[in-house]
Amino acid sequence: MHPLLKTNLFFVKEHLGLFKASSNYDIYDPESKQLLFQCREIDLNIVSKLLRFTGFKRCTPFDIQITTENSERVLKLKKGISLFLSRVSVYDENEKKVGYLKQRLFPLGNNFDVFDVNDTLICSLNGSLFAWDFKFVRNQEAIGTVTKKWAGIGKELFTTADNYILEINSSVAKDDLARLMMVASVLCIDMVIKE
Repeated sequence: MHPLLKTNLFFVKEHLGLFKASSNYDIYDPESKQLLFQCREIDLNIVSKLLRFTGFKRCTPFDIQITTENSERVLKLKKGISLFLSRVSVYDENEKKVGYLKQRLFPLGNNFDVFDVNDTLICSLNGSLFAWDFKFVRNQEAIGTVTKKWAGIGKELFTTADNYILEINSSVAKDDLARLMMVASVLCIDMVIKE
């Protein structure tokens, strides 16, 4: 696991753009304002690009590479075509699959279960049907939160950019796979649930 994933606070900022098909994000340390990671969608084919401008946007596949500013690989998220509920595979810096996120229908809301490669539940991401606040829960204990931070009403009226703060509970061990999966999950909130 990359050392920068061992921090507890991340600011996820979506790139602005009119008529953009691909989704790109930057992840910062909110205290130092230092850029930690660049998240770029790659290999987007022409059919997917066209579908991104329709009501089928959530159904389209994606491949997001997360790297450091120096182009060191950190994570990769990959989703195939999904008609109803999404499943996103997560890979480490060596392109080894470490787990997956599986969208849940019940209870109603914006929910994912987070699994390792052995299908063992790591944690769950729970959000209400309409809210922008999410909790990562393990053994009925909150181990992290995701909150949308509004950048000012004027900016939000003219853009579709979403910015989030991920806060990981300090009780989560620095080498816990849950840290890596929580960072991956924040991008899935925007790509799978909120788009």
